[in-house]
Amino acid sequence: MKKVAIVGCGGSGKSYVARELGRILDAPVTHLDAAFYDDEWNALPMDKFAALQRDLVAQPKWVIDGNYNSTLQIRLEACDTVLLMDVSTVAALYGIFSRQIRHGAGHKGNGVHNRIHWGVIKYVATYRRKMRPRVMAKIEEFASGRAEVVLLSNRRQTRRWLRKVAAEHS
Repeated sequence: MKKVAIVGCGGSGKSYVARELGRILDAPVTHLDAAFYDDEWNALPMDKFAALQRDLVAQPKWVIDGNYNSTLQIRLEACDTVLLMDVSTVAALYGIFSRQIRHGAGHKGNGVHNRIHWGVIKYVATYRRKMRPRVMAKIEEFASGRAEVVLLSNRRQTRRWLRKVAAEHS
């Protein structure tokens, strides 16, 4: 496990898992929200965002967290492991609100990018029905049979999986 793409709904724990996995694997971690948005929440042009990801995945080791379905193929074609943070809608909604309470709004430099508005709530609330099938289809098309695909469906399972990976890499 050297090149890990972490995808899933907002509030599912992607950034936490990325930080932990980066530490365990001694691999650089990129939070795509930090790459895509500046401090005023202005988005990077999509062509530059895609080019940045192509540069990132060319490295020998990496952990990248973030959905960004329009550029997901870049990460899936280059990774050896895909983590799908496949938590329930209730758990994801809890995740975005509890993160807001714990960290406040804005950019925190550790993968925490909080900006709750109706669009974010709607995205999280409809992720399993609307976005998850698209993500699963891309995983099947671009990573299946070539990369290990790990589905983590709750926080307890995620912590257990991280402990297992840590034990294997100690």
